[in-house]
Amino acid sequence: MGTQLVNDAHRHLGKMPAFPFYGGPPCNPDILARGSAAELIADLDREGVERALILPNYGVPDASVSFSFNPLVLEAAAADDRVRCGLWVSPRPQDAELTTEALALAGEPGVVALKTSFLLGGRVDDEACQQQLDRIFGTAREHGLVVHVHTSPGGTSDINEVGQLVDKYGDDTKIHLVHFGGGMSGHIKLISTKFFDWIEAGKQVYTDTSWAIGFAPRWLASEIEKRGIGHDRVLFASDEPWGDFSGEVARMRTAAGDGDLAEAMLRGNFAALYDPKQ
Repeated sequence: MGTQLVNDAHRHLGKMPAFPFYGGPPCNPDILARGSAAELIADLDREGVERALILPNYGVPDASVSFSFNPLVLEAAAADDRVRCGLWVSPRPQDAELTTEALALAGEPGVVALKTSFLLGGRVDDEACQQQLDRIFGTAREHGLVVHVHTSPGGTSDINEVGQLVDKYGDDTKIHLVHFGGGMSGHIKLISTKFFDWIEAGKQVYTDTSWAIGFAPRWLASEIEKRGIGHDRVLFASDEPWGDFSGEVARMRTAAGDGDLAEAMLRGNFAALYDPKQ
């Protein structure tokens, strides 16, 4: 049993097929990907994770692969009370039928989130995606779920693009911006203004610091202390098997210290957002 004693707000389950990423040979970069609930739970035991939010793995340009993992994350949530899950949904109109099937599971035990990304296609301001986005956020609002959205700099996942979802839906739906912008430009845009402006405007916006560049977590912690807001909006997440659990824990502990802010980010904010009965 590990001794980290943290709550992990974002990690993945499911083994994907090899794919020739970026024109190279077929490969599986996510070498620690798990294909069963039992393997996942063994990881939580070893790492000392008290509670975890599990999401379908994704990355290969075939949305059906990620949709196929929805039953697996539901199985994991049913197998261990420490586990909550999010369902994969898609903004793309060509995935409408699969998204309908996924949204029908929104009321199942253990479901606390819906996960979507524009990495596999679509964009926030594409009119063809609006019906699916309205359905996703409407279902989240109806069931009290959090919508997880991937962020990374540039393209369709840039915070300037994804941030439009916060502007449109954030008044009455909780939105978790994964990776805190995902890179230099996203971090600076969020910490210097956007993240705190959204909070002050009453938007229900949350984030995690997985993938964050070294300067960002400590700057974020400093701004939270200075501004007096945001301490309840940042969660620890490992993003395993794409992230590194030990490294993410060390980075957050170093940035947040060992007081109330660290306790909130590493444990308390997860309990409030994803496990409010605890």
